Amino acid sequence: MKNLWSWMIIAIVGCMTTTWAQDIELSEVVVSAVNYKYLQSIGSEDAAIPVKLLEEKVAHYDLKGSELYSDEYDTYTVSFYIPQGTIVAVYDKDGNIIKTIERFKNINLPKEVNQALYKRFPGWTVKGDVYRVSYRQGQEISKKIYKLKLENGDQLIKVKSDEKGNFM
Repeated sequence: MKNLWSWMIIAIVGCMTTTWAQDIELSEVVVSAVNYKYLQSIGSEDAAIPVKLLEEKVAHYDLKGSELYSDEYDTYTVSFYIPQGTIVAVYDKDGNIIKTIERFKNINLPKEVNQALYKRFPGWTVKGDVYRVSYRQGQEISKKIYKLKLENGDQLIKVKSDEKGNFM
């Protein structure tokens, strides 16, 4: 009998707590699509995480909400920094990205570049790298170059590659 009463109390308390639950309304999330063309042009599935994060910050930068904004200027140059690199972006007065110059140092290389290096330079290791991106509004594809310093024993060479592992 004692066990039955315990179960009944648990059932009653359980029903009451669900009626006390609060309804929470979530506000709408607004996603800005102003600079989606920039992200499509420079976007790479295999880019290093710090590069992706900074490029997303550049794409979602609220120019009109910043202290830099004034109606009297046609273009604005804004610099973004992280320890691994820099992006200098030029925006028009509506907040659209006109062009960027991007430079990152010693980041993780894409899989295609690593495979091309291993195939063409077996036994060599990457001593350092610089990743450069150049974006211009109206271009479907951005220019992306990896400048690599390779080492094999006491020998050093410098090579350039695009993001697909094609050497220049």
